[in-house]
Amino acid sequence: MLAPFRTIRPGTDEVPPYAAGYVARVPDGDVVDILSRQISETVALLESISESNADHRYQPDKWSIKEVVGHMGDAERVFAYRALRFARADTTPVEGFDENTYVVNAPFTRTTLVNLTNELEHIRRSTLHLFANLDSEAMERRGTANGLEVSVRALAFIIAGHENHHLNILRTRYLKQKAG
Repeated sequence: MLAPFRTIRPGTDEVPPYAAGYVARVPDGDVVDILSRQISETVALLESISESNADHRYQPDKWSIKEVVGHMGDAERVFAYRALRFARADTTPVEGFDENTYVVNAPFTRTTLVNLTNELEHIRRSTLHLFANLDSEAMERRGTANGLEVSVRALAFIIAGHENHHLNILRTRYLKQKAG
């Protein structure tokens, strides 16, 4: 189904300032198609990392590869939940979340990279179903998250851009050093 409204980039008034960089990382096109293609690239990259390297940190105070992947899943769940609430016209403000607290209290270090990769892929499939079934009106709805206004459309772009951000970090800071 052709949905041209999904190709419209969110305006600056739809995107919280902290997320503008994420949105800028998303190429032009149908955001649902981008999210669909993106997960294949992400899974391929993660499958190229051996389990013996999955606990690697590029600096002692940084997250491990597994923690980065777990964080990607947690963040996508949070952003998708916000999108669901706002798409359904729920105007109740949503609190922010502390990603560092989430990572510290998550089981990421006790599971395998394969498990985290599978979980991330399943989260994305759920996200795709959510956004693929929204109409233009729902994508344009807005809500307040972490004290800032954001549109449902912007949340779709934020999810894609957040993943691109972390894929770049994995490639440039984690995998480059491991290979070199």
